[in-house]
Amino acid sequence: MKDENWDDLRLFLAVAREGGLVGAAEKTGISGPTIGRRMLALERATGHHLFVRHNKGYSLAPDGEVLLAHVRAMDAQASFIRQWNENGYCLPIVSVACDGWLALFLARHLTDIWTKDDPFRLCVKATETGVDLIFREAEIALTHQRPAAGNLASRQSVRTGYAAYATPAVAAEPEERWISIGREQASSTADRWISNQPDKWISVWTTTTPTLLELARSGAGRVVLPCLIGDTEPGLLRIGTPIEALSVDLWIAMHDDDRSRPEVRTMIDRLAALFHRKQLLFQGDATPSPAS
Repeated sequence: MKDENWDDLRLFLAVAREGGLVGAAEKTGISGPTIGRRMLALERATGHHLFVRHNKGYSLAPDGEVLLAHVRAMDAQASFIRQWNENGYCLPIVSVACDGWLALFLARHLTDIWTKDDPFRLCVKATETGVDLIFREAEIALTHQRPAAGNLASRQSVRTGYAAYATPAVAAEPEERWISIGREQASSTADRWISNQPDKWISVWTTTTPTLLELARSGAGRVVLPCLIGDTEPGLLRIGTPIEALSVDLWIAMHDDDRSRPEVRTMIDRLAALFHRKQLLFQGDATPSPAS
């Protein structure tokens, strides 16, 4: 038998378990004569005598006992596959790639873009180096540069502002001391801004955006943050107005072939709606009185 037919092997298992064609027919919904013909075809295909046929039904021949052990093992594996397929992991995944700040923002507003009842799963992929949508490293990318190459589509979203923040105690200090992302890890104009200011003294460096935020909250110094994060931190004050040179547009980008998928379209629309509702926060216009 060169190409084992799993449907025939499942019928073989039913006949072996039920001891005949009548019981197998009741279990499978396939007529007894049809099962009988297929068992005969299975014996011819394998070249093995599988059953001893008698008035009371079918019993297994020695070769049938050997095949039964193998088919039981196959059925157990098939059961695992059925369980895996039924536990929700068959749901499609929508992966949204963005920088660490936007990933934090999305995590804080999760219920605006995804719920446990959605017919898809969500991956928020935090990356400072971007993703390749052409090779499907993500379904959606939130980027500050409009995609220009390949079969990509994009939707312009909100303007994103950046400003300086510090704890009240640090903001009141006469001497400025700053926290910054290290030069080697800096991937955006905002990350490099402090390092490019010759009159700014950097007292603490770090390599990740979450650490940068925690250092600022701990009073390690002043820090440049996107307004969407800084303006919502209760322990930080904004120092001055948003830095005009750092203001940049946000784009929602996706592969052109993917945007018609229902789950991807749903996520795009939800992201766009969330950003629109929070556009004053993104721009830095949501705080009525910045600290001086």
